[in-house]
Amino acid sequence: MSRIASVFEQPTHKALIPYITVGYPSIEATLKVVPLLASNGCDIVELGIPFSDPLADGATIQRASFCALQNGVTPQLCFEVAKQLHQVVEIPLVFMTYFNPVFSYGLEEFCSACTSSGIDGLIIPDLPPEEGSALETITQKESLDLIYFLAPTSTEERIKFVAERSRGFIYLVSVTGVTGARDRLPADLEAFVARVRGITSQPLCVGFGISTPEEARRVARIADGVIVGSRLIQLMEAEDNFMSSVGNFTKGLRHALNKLPEEKL
Repeated sequence: MSRIASVFEQPTHKALIPYITVGYPSIEATLKVVPLLASNGCDIVELGIPFSDPLADGATIQRASFCALQNGVTPQLCFEVAKQLHQVVEIPLVFMTYFNPVFSYGLEEFCSACTSSGIDGLIIPDLPPEEGSALETITQKESLDLIYFLAPTSTEERIKFVAERSRGFIYLVSVTGVTGARDRLPADLEAFVARVRGITSQPLCVGFGISTPEEARRVARIADGVIVGSRLIQLMEAEDNFMSSVGNFTKGLRHALNKLPEEKL
């Protein structure tokens, strides 16, 4: 069992998975924020490798990615940052990137560098599972989980196909569109998750648009994990001294998820 899969072994525990962009607003900030997230109850951290054409990301993460690129952040630097973080946090670390940087680096070379840096998995939004067999073979050899996506528009055939190939968990996109904090989650989210749950026993984690503890609690009632990204980036860009607000926000999310078992009593 992988380190990511082991996160979901506790029946009543809901995984909290934050996303941050490596190098935003600085490398120093990344090295401080990830341990803060881990200490406040996060179970897995997504580390975004900045890319010039982040097609799955909304305006908030696009700005963070652009800023990180302006700061000189490269995949090689991301490996170095991950290695430092792996030495100070015990929770799994996952790279969120796009296929172009992986392909340009070299599939085997990239995956080998991930393993050497302490990375546990990869999330690649623009890699459909129909085209992922080569990378799947290499990631399995390197003991990396390759995590695939499902959207509300996914057919039953597609759900079965992704469930057979995704490792660690399945990333459920709450809406059709890009990342970004939203005022409300879609009304049919429960039906979407139930449809996937009826086909696979894989852990299901929901992302895109979750920005409050209340929304996180709603998602956690039906899913195994909650992914939060844009709202964290907004907090990091809103203040020079953002560590306190990020810490408080994360504590609020963790508290909301921890309250769920009490609701069933």
